[in-house]
Amino acid sequence: MPTHRVLPLPPSATRRRALLQLAAGAAVLASATGCGFKLRQAPTFPFQTVRMAGSVSTPVAAELQRALITNGLKVVSGASPADVVLTVVTDQRERIAVGQTAAGQVRELQLRTRFTFRLRTPVDKELIEDTELLLERDLSFSETAVLSKAAEEELLYRDMASDVVQQVVRRMAAVKSL
Repeated sequence: MPTHRVLPLPPSATRRRALLQLAAGAAVLASATGCGFKLRQAPTFPFQTVRMAGSVSTPVAAELQRALITNGLKVVSGASPADVVLTVVTDQRERIAVGQTAAGQVRELQLRTRFTFRLRTPVDKELIEDTELLLERDLSFSETAVLSKAAEEELLYRDMASDVVQQVVRRMAAVKSL
């Protein structure tokens, strides 16, 4: 039965092992102190009631109203008293052909959602000036798959509407005082 001899490590290998152990210890220490990552919390607002004005019958405005209620705000309409007035200035969808085949058929579309709003107190103190949010999505188009492309288009518009609503809610939560 052969015997195995353990040879001593050269000084450079010993140094490398010590450095690796030191780096591993630093990594453990860094993970223990944390990286600062924190899940997004529910927004907090310095107001309790919101009156919506302007173009409030659009799909994005309706989704925004639902999101505000979900986040604990009371949404009132008409001339009811409220802490702030959220005015929907513009809410429009755009569909633009950006690519065509040699035969002149549409090959690519660009979908846009343009949403402009402002937030003020009932005495017209401006909390958020007129802010325009413009979202764009590209959509390939095929004459042979019109129904599936129409469904994809509607899905992209819904996704953009959700994105707009989240941005508006975050901006409203950034208001610190009335």
